[in-house]
Amino acid sequence: MAIKHIQPRGLFTAKGMSHVVVSEGRLAHIAGQGAYDEHFTLIGAGDYVAQTIQAYQNLRQALAAVGARPEQVVSSTIYLVGLNAQVTEQFVSAMNQALDGKPFPAHASTLVGVSQLAYPDMLVEISAVAALD
Repeated sequence: MAIKHIQPRGLFTAKGMSHVVVSEGRLAHIAGQGAYDEHFTLIGAGDYVAQTIQAYQNLRQALAAVGARPEQVVSSTIYLVGLNAQVTEQFVSAMNQALDGKPFPAHASTLVGVSQLAYPDMLVEISAVAALD
């Protein structure tokens, strides 16, 4: 499986983000992951950092279920309740420590602000597409 990150000339560059990611082979589409544990207990009510870290850890578990690693994520859509500059800062901080103190690998991503998610105290949801070996 080959994954190529492309930063087109004339577009800004940002740490942890690629404008274009090209992959070959099979893809896994991962449903939106929130900050819930295996008993459907919300982790980090009211805390964007805790919920982001848990959502990325859940994404890592979902990837492992199909034999994939975070480095194989080619795109994601992140939904944040009440998106503003402060929420973005908290999200980015959490993303940079999400995997046992290390950042989630760069990939093509879209950050979307929403008024609410499926459950009342849920602040973060992350869906992803991964290229499989």
